Amino acid sequence: MSHDDEPQRVTDRLPEDRSWIDSTGLDRRKLLMTGAFAAGFAAACRPVSSSAVQTSGEGLTQETVSIPASDGFSMPAYVARPEKAKNAPVIVVVHEIFGVHEWIRDMCRRFAGQGYYAIAPDLFARHGDATKIADIKQLIGSIVSKAPDAQVMSDIDAAYAWAGKHGGDATRRGITGFCWGGRVVWLYAAHSAQLDAGVAFYGRLVSDKTALQPLSVVEQAAALRAPVLGQYGALDKGIPVTDVDAMRTALKASGKSPPDEITVYPQADHGFMADYRPSYNEAAAKEAWAATLEWFGRYVKGRK
Repeated sequence: MSHDDEPQRVTDRLPEDRSWIDSTGLDRRKLLMTGAFAAGFAAACRPVSSSAVQTSGEGLTQETVSIPASDGFSMPAYVARPEKAKNAPVIVVVHEIFGVHEWIRDMCRRFAGQGYYAIAPDLFARHGDATKIADIKQLIGSIVSKAPDAQVMSDIDAAYAWAGKHGGDATRRGITGFCWGGRVVWLYAAHSAQLDAGVAFYGRLVSDKTALQPLSVVEQAAALRAPVLGQYGALDKGIPVTDVDAMRTALKASGKSPPDEITVYPQADHGFMADYRPSYNEAAAKEAWAATLEWFGRYVKGRK
């Protein structure tokens, strides 16, 4: 990437904690005063939107499991899979900064209803329970920032391996994720030669580098080993359209696009898929869900 193509400075972007708070439409002080601190931020947001979806578990097997990670840690994960289907392709669902809360579990049920073995590993579990912290600065400082990229990649490897031994077809692998998890999708597509496809929802493309998170997605474009569909909102102040354009340029320059694609929904903000929050955009979410199923149907389910 030439100097002229460099993305805008990270400091010009709305910080991750502000991006989440602003897109909720909630006042942080009121959020804490109403007892949200004890309940967890994501849980507190849930009643705000009448659009919150509750997916039926009928016909599905649901369970909370423990997965042995490469370092011996017992990593909790939520699994939803079709009761009758054997060897369903595996979709790893990577959580937001709020951990494996109810909406992430609901997303797993939605994928299971479409014939997938959906598994959501708790990639923060070593560092604390993200579902119990409402203060986003505290959440990012004490948990999110402590999860190394290398550990996250290894834990996802372990999730696929476990699923393959417990009823899933781990020879067919997809991954999706939201916000923090959206960034992880891009990184995992560069990490794993076994991945068939990814769908990244509003994951940061340009980010500050730390010792534990040394990777910026835009710099990994040439390393992608599986097709990724990026889904972004034009109104997202934390991931400006200039970042999306920089990623598109990087994909094109590296010969990765197509099959990699990025869709920007004009009226959508950060978190537009999260129907439990006021940032939910029904039109964009429905279109993005259809595109997700088509993408996984083409690259994961359709591959034998």
